Amino acid sequence: MGVFNFSQDLGIDLGTANTLVFVKNKGVILREPSVVAKNIESGTIEAVGSSARNMIGRTPGNIQVIKPMKDGVIADYDTTAIMMKYYLKKAMKNRSFFAKKPNVMVCVPSGITMVEERAVIDATKQAGARDAFPIAEPFAAAIGAGLPVWEPTGSMIVDIGGGTTEVAVISLGGIVTSQSVRTAGNKMDEAIIQFIRKHYNLMIGERSAESLKMDIGSAGDMDYEEEIDIRGRDLLTGLPKTISISAKEISQALLETVQSIVEAVKTTLEKTPPELAADIMDRGIVLSGGGALLKNMENVISEETKMPVFIAENPLDSVAIGTGKSLEYIQHFRSHPNVFVRPTTD
Repeated sequence: MGVFNFSQDLGIDLGTANTLVFVKNKGVILREPSVVAKNIESGTIEAVGSSARNMIGRTPGNIQVIKPMKDGVIADYDTTAIMMKYYLKKAMKNRSFFAKKPNVMVCVPSGITMVEERAVIDATKQAGARDAFPIAEPFAAAIGAGLPVWEPTGSMIVDIGGGTTEVAVISLGGIVTSQSVRTAGNKMDEAIIQFIRKHYNLMIGERSAESLKMDIGSAGDMDYEEEIDIRGRDLLTGLPKTISISAKEISQALLETVQSIVEAVKTTLEKTPPELAADIMDRGIVLSGGGALLKNMENVISEETKMPVFIAENPLDSVAIGTGKSLEYIQHFRSHPNVFVRPTTD
């Protein structure tokens, strides 16, 4: 009976853009967008995850597509609980009838308040967890990236997600100094939408902006020039229109957002004790999260900090893998909550 209980523990990366579920001894088994489609007349849930994401910008008036997570924290508690219940049920569909409810390790931003953290724990328990333990997102990312977090040596991780960018220096199983900024992938998409609206009087959707970012977006000027066609609604005529936009323009649109992330890295380095700073100089800075895949990101951070910068082996799954691996240290997290010293809620 103990084996059933042991093997069913889960790690959840409850992200602004995507939710990933890691099952102990199996790895990441579920990766879905953090999106829910709800019928506002009847109150019923129409779709969750990928099928709900496909509805964005295409729904009739009675169906609302909700992103219950905003900037790494819960913006809509009830919808988050429903979404998590759906994902937990999906992840545990093949579990033994005798298996107990799972313990769940769930990651939260390092700058989260006590109230926000309690909301995540309560939503996880409401979704079907026996017990829920928070783990700071950069700490989980560092474990997932294979950094020696339990050793007396400095490791620096920069996790660029959908809602937040988490920068942390880790040593001896704890966060020494960290910075959590609510500037990440979603802000990049917004910046692209606003740039195209301002310069071309064209309104494009979130998914189109995300595609532009992934296809031709870069953190700095690229050596080559690439153009791509984008469709949207002309704000002057109200009619559909297609324009051609260059990689250089998208890079320009992302400039401010990228600079905010670089500033967060530099601020964290300034607060790092000299011995750990020397370790980081030797080992380099590791990037994880979807934002790490933005072209030229590692080069821009390296130029600004004068340090080597590497992208984690599996940047999209680093947090989920780390959250899952941390299940082996569940007793440690039970007695030593890993979330960094939080700001007050005043």
